[in-house]
Amino acid sequence: MTTNWNAVLKTRNNIRLAKQFATGTISGAEFYSNFANTEEGGEIRTLLRKGGVQHARQLTRKALSRRMINMPTS
Repeated sequence: MTTNWNAVLKTRNNIRLAKQFATGTISGAEFYSNFANTEEGGEIRTLLRKGGVQHARQLTRKALSRRMINMPTS
């Protein structure tokens, strides 16, 4: 199963949360809790459970860069 990034990154708030997760500002648990009880919650839960937090961060960075969403450089 693949992650439906178009659904996950459809709002500005979701993009902001994804950027924070990808850069390590928030944990995997915090990332998931922000999506709990939403349509995207299942996508995030599966992403975190299948590959773990480190792999999920890597995939999140890749999804953001492929959509040309600027990541802060640090």
